[in-house]
Amino acid sequence: MTKADLVERVTAQISRTAGPMISKKDCARVVDAFLEAIKESLQTQENIEVRGFGTFKIRNRKTRMARNPRTGSPVEVSARPVPVFKPSKELRALVAGVDMSQMSEA
Repeated sequence: MTKADLVERVTAQISRTAGPMISKKDCARVVDAFLEAIKESLQTQENIEVRGFGTFKIRNRKTRMARNPRTGSPVEVSARPVPVFKPSKELRALVAGVDMSQMSEA
């Protein structure tokens, strides 16, 4: 799914639930602003938690040894922060096709 597809789906969902109150152009601005807010928060090392969806956070990778694929010689990869996404239980269950109400009864 591309960002344009996402804008299309969000616009359609809003139109279904609240009527045609928002244009695709405005919806694209909302999606862009949402993604920009996530990027800015990660840039400042803040975690973002979206309940029922997941958590975006920064994890610090350690220095490690890797191999140059052309020569096979060892290369040191320096430590650096990387963004990671951890899905919520609800999202993992949805993707797996598991009903959450059955999980709580077990």
